[in-house]
Amino acid sequence: MSKTEVKQALGSGVVIEAVQSLTGAESIAPDHMGRSRESAVGYIPRDITLEPTLLRQIEVLLAQQAVMLDAKRWSQWMEMFTEDGVYWMPAAPEQTDWTSQPSIFAEDKLLMEVRANRLVHPNAWSQAAQWATHHLLGATLIEQANPTSLSTYTPFQMMEVRRDKVRHFGGSYRHNWVLQGGQWKILFQRVDMFNAQASYDYVIQAWI
Repeated sequence: MSKTEVKQALGSGVVIEAVQSLTGAESIAPDHMGRSRESAVGYIPRDITLEPTLLRQIEVLLAQQAVMLDAKRWSQWMEMFTEDGVYWMPAAPEQTDWTSQPSIFAEDKLLMEVRANRLVHPNAWSQAAQWATHHLLGATLIEQANPTSLSTYTPFQMMEVRRDKVRHFGGSYRHNWVLQGGQWKILFQRVDMFNAQASYDYVIQAWI
């Protein structure tokens, strides 16, 4: 299917569409790839100072992201990414790319749109059960800083409630930010879940 055909199918109400990767995370340039094993496992302290107002701005953006995910405002959340932005959740902390082994998520904006349209479709029965999430974010730390780009590390906890079942997810976010048109946008988001290898009663439907 062409990209135009996919978008037309989405508009017509497709719940799940088998889409051969058209752009896909695997086509993103190597500079969007993950971190080394050393840096993927945890934050490595660095002597980096950032102007307090700018740090606060990034913290507010991260808080807004959490609120959008909890409110299921998928479209607004996707707007936080650049057009070539990627959301990646590796299956293990030592992963440094998504081409050599499976990942939990590896999505560019087109694949995010496919997932979002499936989640909100009235016939998506997996979403019929009442469910909600609540995110808690830890202190954001700076890993790299340049005038037009930033890399940040933020620990998180998320609780998911579906009917009478509760699941807890914890881990860290790594964001690569770029300044575009005076606004900070997410170029790359890596989510390392502490309990990524846990067994779940049902699959992870939406972004964490």
